[in-house]
Amino acid sequence: MIDVPERRICSFSGEEIEPGTGMMFVRKDGSIMWFKNSKARKNMVKLRRNSRKVKWTRHFVKGGIQ
Repeated sequence: MIDVPERRICSFSGEEIEPGTGMMFVRKDGSIMWFKNSKARKNMVKLRRNSRKVKWTRHFVKGGIQ
């Protein structure tokens, strides 16, 4: 029996995280967020950006959000 690693999705960019990479971030309230790279982590945690307004994410909305 072969164990296949669980596929995870980046909480900010929406991109798939390769097994063995990425970073798990746990907030004080216990919620868990997964990030593909430091760019995504810094944009969400440190800069508090909305992923729907950042063009390089998969959550980007072309017409803009209201």
